[in-house]
Amino acid sequence: MIRLDRFISERTEYTRSRIKELAARGSISLNGTPVRRSDVKIDPESDTVEVCGAVIGSQRYRYILLNKPAGYVSSTSEHDGKNVMELVPPQMRTKAMFPAGRLDKDSLGALLITDDGELSHRLLSPVSHIPKIYIVKLDRPFQNKYVDIFKKGIEIGGGETCLPARVRQAENADNMAFVELYEGKFHQVKRMFSAVENCVEKLMRISYGNLILPETLGIGSCMELLHKDVEKMLDEPDFDRICTDFSDIFSAILINN
Repeated sequence: MIRLDRFISERTEYTRSRIKELAARGSISLNGTPVRRSDVKIDPESDTVEVCGAVIGSQRYRYILLNKPAGYVSSTSEHDGKNVMELVPPQMRTKAMFPAGRLDKDSLGALLITDDGELSHRLLSPVSHIPKIYIVKLDRPFQNKYVDIFKKGIEIGGGETCLPARVRQAENADNMAFVELYEGKFHQVKRMFSAVENCVEKLMRISYGNLILPETLGIGSCMELLHKDVEKMLDEPDFDRICTDFSDIFSAILINN
């Protein structure tokens, strides 16, 4: 059993003082009945809490998958310009939410926004060996020699060498390619292709682990992930199958955005 105000505060952007005000106004209900006090005890697993008509889920952490558009910074700060948090509806946000990993301002695609720091660390740490897959539009045609170069671990300047990575040309497109990485160095994909004398014109992340960005999730839209979706993030994807099955879909999305 925990206090109602704590339950709501941990799962929304509401402060405890604001929750107290909403309760006094009758805007909070417990199992369908308005409650006027925010310090009552509830069972998070069995009680139903609503704030201003919206049900507050019992899940301690929240996981939002955003299909990030170009032009937004992967940041929570208002001082960085347009940031990705602006694209998450208020009812889906919590105070502690942040982007788990970054996409460059001009890049697009799958971006996890969560308040689960432990999961974020696990997804981003190379030790966890959880891959992310990207599709890129190149300035010049893809060359087969990239496969072996990326597989060996390519030097990208500044004394940095990447972990072995997989790369494959997209189907029916000589200047589109898929890349699978197990780390996230600064501007890594762009620097990898620059090292083989090519240039990335557009970049889109299409998966965390085995969780593939739904083609029905429009650019700039987001969705709340279920427990089974979070588990998919930790699974190893079938890189070759994804490249084959989703080549036309993601190639078209990247070209048109």
